[in-house]
Amino acid sequence: MMESKLFIGGRWVAGGPPLEVKNKYNGEVVGVVVTARQEEVAHAVAAAGKAASVMAEMPAHRRAEILQRTSNLIRARKEEIARTIAAEAGKALKFARIEADRAVSTFSLAAEEAKRIHGETFALDAVPAGEGYFGFWIRRPVGVVAAITPFNFPLNLVAHKVAPAIAAGNSLVLKPANTTPLTAVLLCQILQEAGIPEGGINLVNGSGSTVGDWLVTDPRVAKITFTGSPAVGRQILSRAGIKKVTLELGNTSPVIIAPDADLDFVAQRCAVGAYYNSGQVCISVQRIYGDRKIHEAFTERFVKASAAMVVGDPLDEKVDVGPMIDLREAERIESWVEEARQGGAQVLTGGRREGSIYWPTVLTNVQPEMKVVADEAFAPVAAVIPYDEFEEALRLADQTEFGLQAAVFTRDINRVLKAIQRLNFGGVIINDTPNFRADHMPYGGNRQSGLGREGVRFAIEEMTNIQMVAIRTGGW
Repeated sequence: MMESKLFIGGRWVAGGPPLEVKNKYNGEVVGVVVTARQEEVAHAVAAAGKAASVMAEMPAHRRAEILQRTSNLIRARKEEIARTIAAEAGKALKFARIEADRAVSTFSLAAEEAKRIHGETFALDAVPAGEGYFGFWIRRPVGVVAAITPFNFPLNLVAHKVAPAIAAGNSLVLKPANTTPLTAVLLCQILQEAGIPEGGINLVNGSGSTVGDWLVTDPRVAKITFTGSPAVGRQILSRAGIKKVTLELGNTSPVIIAPDADLDFVAQRCAVGAYYNSGQVCISVQRIYGDRKIHEAFTERFVKASAAMVVGDPLDEKVDVGPMIDLREAERIESWVEEARQGGAQVLTGGRREGSIYWPTVLTNVQPEMKVVADEAFAPVAAVIPYDEFEEALRLADQTEFGLQAAVFTRDINRVLKAIQRLNFGGVIINDTPNFRADHMPYGGNRQSGLGREGVRFAIEEMTNIQMVAIRTGGW
């Protein structure tokens, strides 16, 4: 069992009441962490503030070395980290290992990008007032970054905030999710071993309503980067004041299947995309629109692929789907499915709960206003919906307040181009599910799905300010 204090100013220090972290499958306590009171949060921000100048003045090659060592150390401790993720997050071990591998890449990419931060010259004499001046702009780190991270990717979504911040020359205060703080502890241990300066990263545990709010409202914090629910994202914006803010929020990820798609392939990909991590992924497959000509054939294949998913202990090598993060979430999705059933929806497979485990579920005969269609399910539930014309499918897929990622399966380039033009999403994925993400691509949502972009290079831009330099070249 892991026991950990807070990490502030390069030291592991005591704080407030302890927080037990439980195995999400069997309820056993797998770790205990110390929570932060307001005074510890203030000390963490102060430590980050003191380290901000050290991080900003550190040469790019030194930041890159720290990031690459971190990548190497994650690789060396991959199995330990993956098993920690599986226990505290309930993620199937096979997917926890993939998350650890992705974090290796994320830190390695950040090491490369640390050496590529640059500005450019600027033609001030493009206007009469600029004659006799030479101009260029550069990027400067913002200072203290507050990273507030979710439970569903307790390593790699943390990496997507921590690694770019370090690469840009910032210091951080990290607040992981209360349900999954142990992986963040391991990462801070690794960063300490990798040589990050004292205060370069600080770890505080606690609830979003206390610790999170203290970070958001602290005027010494220059940047907030948050992944979580739209409701909390809106609250952060209302509380933050004048700060840079990046928000990665929800989605009701649509998939459109054209009649020329390979149905066997699509069914398998959609099953993985709908149910890995128990559907608790903001780009999890949720709404599947199939051309009416292939709707029945696809549905049959998708139900078969869904029913074949192995459900159980996430530490079992054979398991595909583990428990949801807690009983409350499992009961919530159970009530949503029952509400849909009462409204005429049909459950083709799944639709049952055992404790915090909810079985992979396929719905049909749903209506657009049902919660399982209109709201983010964040659970192992997907609805299959027929359409008559491709234009109708595009309209239905885009009929949402969200806009993170959408997917289209087709061999027709004209359909591809129409989808790109009509779908108002931060990412449009062709011939794979909305779950696709390469860790260096720009990733983020439109509309209520968020603000700003992640992906190492793009996160660095969000975590820096442009500084303009104008030099008068004559007549001194």
